[in-house]
Amino acid sequence: MTGVIYARYSSDNQREESIEGQIRENTAFAEKNGITIVGHYIDRAFSAKTDNRPEFQRMIRDSAKKTFDVVIVWKLDRFSRNRYDSAKYKAALKKNNVRVVSATEAISEGAEGIILESVLEGMAEYYSADLAEKVTRGMTENALKCRFNGGNGLPYGYTVDEDKHFQIDPLKAPIVAEIFERYAHGESIVEIVRSLNARGLKTQKGSEFNNGTLNRMFTNKSYMGVYHYNGIEIPGGVPAIVSEDTFKAVERRMAQNKHASAKNKAPEKYVLTTKLFCGKCHSMMVGDSAQKKNGNIYRYYKCASAKRHECDKKAVRKEWIEGLVLNKVIKVLFDDEALDKIADEIVALLDEDNKVIPLLEAQLKEVRKSIDNVMKAIEAGIITRSTKAKLEELEDKEEQIQLNILKEQTSSPKLTKEQVLFVLDKFRKLDLTLERNRERLIDSLVKCVLLYDDKLVITFNFKNEPVTVPTREEFDAIEKSSDIEALASPQNEHSKRSAFFILW
Repeated sequence: MTGVIYARYSSDNQREESIEGQIRENTAFAEKNGITIVGHYIDRAFSAKTDNRPEFQRMIRDSAKKTFDVVIVWKLDRFSRNRYDSAKYKAALKKNNVRVVSATEAISEGAEGIILESVLEGMAEYYSADLAEKVTRGMTENALKCRFNGGNGLPYGYTVDEDKHFQIDPLKAPIVAEIFERYAHGESIVEIVRSLNARGLKTQKGSEFNNGTLNRMFTNKSYMGVYHYNGIEIPGGVPAIVSEDTFKAVERRMAQNKHASAKNKAPEKYVLTTKLFCGKCHSMMVGDSAQKKNGNIYRYYKCASAKRHECDKKAVRKEWIEGLVLNKVIKVLFDDEALDKIADEIVALLDEDNKVIPLLEAQLKEVRKSIDNVMKAIEAGIITRSTKAKLEELEDKEEQIQLNILKEQTSSPKLTKEQVLFVLDKFRKLDLTLERNRERLIDSLVKCVLLYDDKLVITFNFKNEPVTVPTREEFDAIEKSSDIEALASPQNEHSKRSAFFILW
């Protein structure tokens, strides 16, 4: 078996040692499992929350050459911290007969392994989301104190003092007032922009003014003294450059001049996309729609090969097939024995000792020992430029290792079996009249659906055997009652318990 190693770290303040450690453990894993390493793909200072990673994308493309069988990662969160991207690219690799394996997370290849892998990926995404929430919380606190939160730069006409509060720029604020007054009194944006550029005036970023610059200014409430950030608005939180009357006059004129745009229709969600396959030719069935002469729109799933006239499978009504699958999912979801088994597997995996923290603690011990030696040398009078540089380097390394230990402790929470069951119970409480909840349920629990003319075969992520709807009569019965309103989850004592769900 041949394989490649994919290694990654997220930010510039992490060091090359992070990559070296990942490669070392991945190589040891490969040797232990008889895998010959034929290449390395390394992304430095790239977040796994996005798929915009050069080496990652090159690896996906190279998989089509079929020169390797597995991609080895140190942990699954090195591959992706976004479950949609993870599923998308694992599917692309699988098409080329390549699978992703973790060197430090023991995951079986059976049905239980699929749900365990989903949990680990969900936890990685949860960790990223949790960090984002903490950053947002800090920015919200700043906003409540009317402080500048950074971002795309200051509005033209303002500066920021030492406490990050907005102050009027005495040189640029008069230009802002002039722009608002001229537009409010009838001049066009094009005329004002041409005049500003002819005078050699520049924007906050040092570029020429354009129509977009003025459009953004005219919608920025800061200019009439309103502090605003992420839904928070505080009148008087910013020193005003123009009066409220002038700002409102500009708003009215912009509304009058705005061309009526075409109505944007929200795209219809087809929750079985990438899950539903034709039972005749095994091609994917894709969502489609058609408008009849009476104006009614009919939505359905159609075999991709049938669209090319290569298969005779008939299209099926969207509401009917989605209702059928959701009914079966609900029945399986309330199988306590299956959920109990899944909970045991998850707890067993999460209870395994973290193998990274002891290594980091050993590194920390060595670094602190080196710091002590340098301090002893300084106390003995051995002080050179290199001594000072070495001390600073060791202190930086100490700080980084402590941060890595904290991250490991945060990313590997301990959960009891009851807590896991509470989490799984969240699925039972979903309001399936909401489209986003139906999509969430299908994405998390259903692996694939095969649709034949006389039966439906559903494969779940956590059951060894697929579920079959075998008869035309059952098909018809579901079709007659496929109203989504009838799909509310049943209630029992289990479903009254609550906890966050780590796969969300």
